[in-house]
Amino acid sequence: MADRPKNTQAPDASPGAPQARQDTPAPGRDWQVLDALVATIAERRAAGDDQTSYTARLFAKGRAKIAQKVGEEGLETALAAVGEGPDAVVSESADLLFHWLVLLAEMDVDPARVLDRLAERQGLSGLAEKAARSD
Repeated sequence: MADRPKNTQAPDASPGAPQARQDTPAPGRDWQVLDALVATIAERRAAGDDQTSYTARLFAKGRAKIAQKVGEEGLETALAAVGEGPDAVVSESADLLFHWLVLLAEMDVDPARVLDRLAERQGLSGLAEKAARSD
């Protein structure tokens, strides 16, 4: 993701900043992980080596297959939430996020656009925002 959404800032990573709890990511790590993953997906897409790269293989199979994987991973995440515990939800969510990022890359959509859209909606009533979209 080249840029953060317009209305968000990276977590404060200055030396005097309060320390993060043990069970939360280090300051700034969330963006670093996503940025690195987006870059890796782009590299694998460009290399196109579907013999050694799962990501390249997904791109070779096309948008419909990638979209199908997003759907499968979304369902698996929901099922894990109902029938399993938090660890399973975390694992399935990681799979979902990965496949979602591959789909965005396939469609040449910068993930920052999605974050910008979320930032635009922040502070709006969910019901009012949904009603505005259905008009």
